[in-house]
Amino acid sequence: MKTINQHSLPGSDDIFRRALPNGITLLVRTNFNSPSVFIGGYLPCGSLFDSDEKLGLAEFTASALLRGSEKRNFQQIFNELESVGANLSFSAGGHTVGFSGRCLSEDLPLLLDLLADALLHPVFPREQVERLRAQFLTGLAIRAQDTAEMASLTFDQIVFAGHPYARPDDGWPETIQAITREDLENFHHLHYGPHGLVLAIVGAVEPEILASQVASVLGEWSNLSQPELPALPELKLLKKRITRKIKIPGKSQADIVIGSSGPHRKDPEFMPASLGNSVLGQFGMAGRIGEVVREKSGLAYYASSSLSAGIGPGAWDVSAGVNPANIQKVRDLIGGEITRFVEKGVTVEELADSQSNFIGRLPLSLESNAGVVGALLNIERFDLGLDYYRRYPELVRSVTPDEVLAAARQFLHPDRLAVAIAGS
Repeated sequence: MKTINQHSLPGSDDIFRRALPNGITLLVRTNFNSPSVFIGGYLPCGSLFDSDEKLGLAEFTASALLRGSEKRNFQQIFNELESVGANLSFSAGGHTVGFSGRCLSEDLPLLLDLLADALLHPVFPREQVERLRAQFLTGLAIRAQDTAEMASLTFDQIVFAGHPYARPDDGWPETIQAITREDLENFHHLHYGPHGLVLAIVGAVEPEILASQVASVLGEWSNLSQPELPALPELKLLKKRITRKIKIPGKSQADIVIGSSGPHRKDPEFMPASLGNSVLGQFGMAGRIGEVVREKSGLAYYASSSLSAGIGPGAWDVSAGVNPANIQKVRDLIGGEITRFVEKGVTVEELADSQSNFIGRLPLSLESNAGVVGALLNIERFDLGLDYYRRYPELVRSVTPDEVLAAARQFLHPDRLAVAIAGS
């Protein structure tokens, strides 16, 4: 099995972590082999705060942050970024609004100033708000005609029924239409603040100097009204197989998603489930699913499995794109592979291959400053410990076939799966 140089991975001896008095957490890792700097982070103001009537408000607000501030209009923000070849963007998820950016090390003070300006002083110009609304509505119209997107959305509505995760973060046409500029202002005023904000920076920087720079632009920020994220309700598990089909006329391809809820990221079952998922529908030519459905039977344009896990319950599912005439055959083949997976688990050889793949690709994922920023944010978001990536190879190697089988049986029940189909 592969071995890697532990000291090439981020750890407690080379990750600088500092908590600012106002609640911001700063994570820094120096890399003077690169002239650039990548920044990333998040703050807890995602779509969990959205009402059903104005679903998409968190995403709308995040998208509008760079459309104009008290100091700069949209064109000035764009020109300042473009003049130094930098970039900066925001997006919203269920729990958080995330941001990321990249620049040369000498331009980092400018990028930090633009970040702070967008977070603290957006003005939501009416013309820009209406342009964004039009873009959102166009995107939602495209989504409604996308068989893969609609199958995935329908799958979430089945698996997470009665739970906030059943709702799309970008909302619906009617909810986007209902959002006003004043809603954006109010959402920003109430929910944006330093408490819970995490900022990770990797590149050609000196941590102590950088900490002073961050404190100078964000250290005085406060919002005494900033609320805690709402607690997630308990997820009600499926008690039977539920199938739902969404008709989209005129489509030559149908998309199928079959599966159930999965573990939280911090659950002990996450690693066994993740390694098992690789065998089921990821490794090589999309694992067992790809081999049976696509390679041997030739019944799908693509077929694979995925395991998503976060702060709350994730999803464990198999997806495939097929000719509508082959829907039932593909459903039967996928169901058969899930049943075999739950009954017999994985072989020692399959697990060893998957473990070698997980360990071998870790250094590749950390080759870039952006990859390391993502790793630092994962460490902080899920409280994994600063030495998590040093311990990762042993965590992977320690998983046994019996643990993979137990995880499969805990989450995948062949008679209690969600089946979502979108197509003509």
